[in-house]
Amino acid sequence: MIRTLWVLWWTAVATIVHGGGAIVGALLGQDDRPGSLRERAPRNWGRLISWSAAVKIEIHGGENRLGDRHVFAANHVSWLDIAVVAAHLRAFKFVAKAELKRIPIFGRAAAAAGTVYIERENRKAAFDAYKDAAEKINAGASVVVFAEGTRDKSYALRPFKKGPFVLAIAAQAPIVPTLIYGTLDVKPHGQFGMRPGTVHVHFLEPIPTAGLTYDDRDTLAMRVRDAMAVVLQREYGVASPPWVPRRADTGGETTNATNTPSSAD
Repeated sequence: MIRTLWVLWWTAVATIVHGGGAIVGALLGQDDRPGSLRERAPRNWGRLISWSAAVKIEIHGGENRLGDRHVFAANHVSWLDIAVVAAHLRAFKFVAKAELKRIPIFGRAAAAAGTVYIERENRKAAFDAYKDAAEKINAGASVVVFAEGTRDKSYALRPFKKGPFVLAIAAQAPIVPTLIYGTLDVKPHGQFGMRPGTVHVHFLEPIPTAGLTYDDRDTLAMRVRDAMAVVLQREYGVASPPWVPRRADTGGETTNATNTPSSAD
């Protein structure tokens, strides 16, 4: 209980201090270019929270997180995933569900740091958001997306949303399968308490998207998920159920990389 309250206290401090800095930078018209106050805010926020939680982070394949214009597709089991990833990437933006935007201070601070919010139930709004994310990639940033869409109580991989792969294809940006393991042990699902632990982050070999089109989104999603599932099984003995992406009714849909993601995505 004491540790959990300690982490919550430092989470609030990190959000107010570093989030406030990002907001001030945005109000002053500062760019979120590498090295700026707005660009550093998420990294410093993640480091402070990871420190307060006594989390030791081990990075595997660190060379795969250094390139510009990447899409990092990660699994998601805990809210700590956000802090852990934020602490170890540079010049990146999150793609997050719109509900987070309504969290006091955090929502506005994340927006100031370049987070792109997705209204998943609104097809046009989702398309506009992914277009915004593609523009950030084309400007040199990387983007982090939690491919399962939401958290769960097991490390086993669930079906992936297709939007992240539509985004990577639209931007013609390499996609980095990113496997996070250990945050569920630090903060068990559905429990208030927290405990110290080690979190492993695997940045796997980037998968190129050059030349791919909208029609390749399912194949790309399966390649990324399969790569993560292999490491999850080999390193931690966790098997993931097989997954075949569900095909939406395309009707008169055209087949180019800039198509609107369907509601099934």
